[in-house]
Amino acid sequence: MRSTKIVTSFIRDNDKLLILKRSDKVKSMKGLWAGISGIIENNEEPLSRAKIEIFEEVGISEDKITLIKATEEMKVNSPQYKNHEWEIFPFLFESSKPEIKLNWENSDFKWIEIEELENFETVPSLQKVLFNLL
Repeated sequence: MRSTKIVTSFIRDNDKLLILKRSDKVKSMKGLWAGISGIIENNEEPLSRAKIEIFEEVGISEDKITLIKATEEMKVNSPQYKNHEWEIFPFLFESSKPEIKLNWENSDFKWIEIEELENFETVPSLQKVLFNLL
């Protein structure tokens, strides 16, 4: 079984949670709602990669976010690829009224109540990843 290490970060502003819609330009999970994700390259430290992805994908700099919680990595089977799993390193950050500037990886964003997540078509196991952080 092949494994890919990724970070998935959520940003909370008071009681609202930021979710992103993956664009048609990305390789996988097109059009699905997700957190802020990225592949961990080489032996990169997951928290560092999470902060880089947050800046690249939504334009929020490290000084505007506060780490609330990180949990143990989770393994999730990939429905898209046979004999493949995602090793997800989850993070929850807080930010106050951040300005969101999407890059090409995402086509839309929404601030939602946590319980609204079930109403969106998301990447596999997104709710499970989020609930481990709450």
